[in-house]
Amino acid sequence: MNGGVSEPVFARMAAVVVNWNGGEANLACIDSLVAGGLPVERIVFVDNASRDGSFAAVQARYPMLPVIANDANLGFGEGANQGARRALEGGASAVLFANNDVTFPRETNERLAAALDADPGLGIVAPRFLYPGDPPRVWCAGGRLTWRQNVSTLLGQGELDGTRWRANRPVDYVAGAAMLVRAEVFDRIGFLDATYFAYMEDVDYCLRARNAGFGVLSLGEVHCEHAASSATGGGYSARRKYMTGVNSVHFLRRWGGASEWVRFVGFDVLPLPLLWLAGLFRGRGRAVLAKGIGILHGLRGRRVTAEQLEDGASWLW
Repeated sequence: MNGGVSEPVFARMAAVVVNWNGGEANLACIDSLVAGGLPVERIVFVDNASRDGSFAAVQARYPMLPVIANDANLGFGEGANQGARRALEGGASAVLFANNDVTFPRETNERLAAALDADPGLGIVAPRFLYPGDPPRVWCAGGRLTWRQNVSTLLGQGELDGTRWRANRPVDYVAGAAMLVRAEVFDRIGFLDATYFAYMEDVDYCLRARNAGFGVLSLGEVHCEHAASSATGGGYSARRKYMTGVNSVHFLRRWGGASEWVRFVGFDVLPLPLLWLAGLFRGRGRAVLAKGIGILHGLRGRRVTAEQLEDGASWLW
């Protein structure tokens, strides 16, 4: 505080970038954060035992960058929590979780912070996400819980960017790939649920925040670019689909009632045999099988672990 006037959020905003074999994408992400006005000292880089040289490359370009080097792949959730704790201990007013496959235009993060300044009841805000390329297409502009396929849906996914998606709108959740969280949210509800390992922890966290009285906003007037799911092999990879299968069941056990389970089974589980047959002709058969196995493992109480995601750990990847 200074003379009774609150300091702007952006003045003490921090970012957390979690890496697992992210290659050159890390540098592009951090470059964009710095170009947008975040000092290097307020960007925490968490490396989950990468083996591709990406950690060393980041340290070489940014020797003053605060880093956390884990001896094992702890998953996105725990890595993000480690970074957020470090940032908050340093006095951060808000923490931006930034996937290393995301890049930010210069004005995006300052305007995200300004949205928190403008609305004290707003706890979490994110930009609209665009796929790289031309013409620009939407990866998501927030999300909605449907309790059907994958439990939730990303709004606007695959559609051409335009006026509709550039609107600011309250949403059920925003994607954790570029999610700015006010410090008070951590004070009230804690951190991400690291037992998800990766995927669905952002949906869970936003629902917890909304239940605690915080607003969740997709700030469509600004954007970022997201090369979606690059660390796990792309949006329809077997590894990613396995994780979403396991974590959908975990999420339903926490938040779903009888009607939500019925919708999930009817729209996501029962169609799997037909999806597998169709997938054989589109190169997606393994991914559909992986999702089915993930759902089965989730029902058996198994959780996603780093060992399961290693190359060759399953015949599916």
